[in-house]
Amino acid sequence: MIDHDGGGRTVKTTETAFTIIEGLEELDGARVTELADHLGLANSTVHSHLSTLYEMGYVVKEGDEYLVGSKFLKLGEAVKERREAFNLIKPKVKQLAEETEERCQFIIEEYGRGVYLYRETGERAVWTDSGLGNRIYLHSTASGKSVLANLPESRVEEILDQWGLPALTENTITDRDELFEELSTIREQGYAVNKEESTEGLRAVGVPVMDGADELVGALSVSGPTHRMKGEWFDREIPNLLLGTANELELNLKYS
Repeated sequence: MIDHDGGGRTVKTTETAFTIIEGLEELDGARVTELADHLGLANSTVHSHLSTLYEMGYVVKEGDEYLVGSKFLKLGEAVKERREAFNLIKPKVKQLAEETEERCQFIIEEYGRGVYLYRETGERAVWTDSGLGNRIYLHSTASGKSVLANLPESRVEEILDQWGLPALTENTITDRDELFEELSTIREQGYAVNKEESTEGLRAVGVPVMDGADELVGALSVSGPTHRMKGEWFDREIPNLLLGTANELELNLKYS
């Protein structure tokens, strides 16, 4: 569902259309009645919007079931290609996944949440719900805390006012003062860690990626199970690997 609060007025018809699209994605395809029940909308409303979206090519139909169409891929690619940085970052995500054999991802901040743009899986990586386009809380992940640590304090306050500090596990930081203290540490050492703060049994290390003007682009992270993410590997080797990759990206962005 639409979960950001952009402020100002919204056009109800447009909002309904996107709610229907997101509902289709959530259900992985649905019939009109099934989707209407899922969203709490009238069958006629859902049918009308789906018919228009079908004519425009944004949904496809298989029998009596509608699915999100591949036309959205083109729009998604346009978003990623909009910044030159993304073209440089994608191969680095793959390289990190291969070197660590774990899961590597890159996020950006949008509407106060983290959005996964790239994700690659190493040979030993475990499954997580970090699907492309998924939105996450910033306070509970290594990449998210790397982002927060490099935003103006006023912006961080806005994000916390909007989304709060919900506890995802017993290790999640839920105190604002404690979070700001950790953000200060992250700025000093250059990287953030997630010690089972978003998912039990999962740890991660994250670093910010800055552009040539020292503006935040997003954050890289490597995640894996706690039984592997420990000792020198977790405390030093992965942070150094990520910091080196981020530094290389920043130089490429500055002089490209």
